[in-house]
Amino acid sequence: MVQTMDILKMAQRGTVDPNMDLLYQKEQQIPGSIHYNIRRYYAQHPWVADDTGMLVYHFNPAKPKENYLELRYCTTGNKYCAEKSCAQCTELPTLHCSGKHQTVDVFTFHFTATFLHQFVHNVKLSNRKDDVLAFKHPNAFTKMFPLCNRKRNALDALLNHSYSGSLENIFVNAKVHELLLYSLECLVDEKEEGFSCKFLADESGRERIYQAREILLKHIGDPITIKELSRKVAMNECYLKKGFKEVFGTTIFDFYQQQRMEHAKYLLYEKSLSVTDVSALLGYSSISHFSAAFKKHTGLKPCELLK
Repeated sequence: MVQTMDILKMAQRGTVDPNMDLLYQKEQQIPGSIHYNIRRYYAQHPWVADDTGMLVYHFNPAKPKENYLELRYCTTGNKYCAEKSCAQCTELPTLHCSGKHQTVDVFTFHFTATFLHQFVHNVKLSNRKDDVLAFKHPNAFTKMFPLCNRKRNALDALLNHSYSGSLENIFVNAKVHELLLYSLECLVDEKEEGFSCKFLADESGRERIYQAREILLKHIGDPITIKELSRKVAMNECYLKKGFKEVFGTTIFDFYQQQRMEHAKYLLYEKSLSVTDVSALLGYSSISHFSAAFKKHTGLKPCELLK
């Protein structure tokens, strides 16, 4: 089962999951601005993940001309119809669209150091966000973050507009600037975090955090403790919890619960399994415990999703 983080990693390598069919692609280099790529896929496998963003800060002091900042996003829930463009369609790209294919949409926005310089010119650098834009932050890093409504709305707008030519460039530039602003807000100054995850500067440290996430996803129906998880990835529990929160923007427990409930929604609504079966598959000791957790996460009773 491929997850959003896997798709974002594939976007970095320029590869795709063989179980996903490319329905639509748009790539453009706006002169003096940014390079962006939008790909819309039809997923042939169950998709159990939340919308996710990734900020990649590539820094090499020896080759400053090669420094860049990249934003990647993976969203689900939209629909695509090859017979008509969304720009001419009266239905927005949401679950209510009658389009044929529910999509996994992947966005990549590449910013050069030269382009970003305009935002820090004659500015006194006072925080981590400024340092990143000016490429003064000393270490390369990758930051994962959930998508708020503002980011999701901006991304959906890029899929659903009727502009063309120079007006399209203006519109896209405006939305991309919004995404840059909202994504930079996800960077928290280390002094505000109360801890310094210096081990994340090392690629092996980050890989262990990613590995922990994959293990959690594989144990959706077989709960695993943080102590067991730390042993599997060979990382101190305290480092694991802090590193996970910094990379993914949520605690291990909250992430795990959220993924279990999203999978429960899929099993109930798409597969039409009974509440009893779903409760057992997710490792709950009783139906009442599962129902309480499901309602807390979704605001609905499990039975309300049954077809």
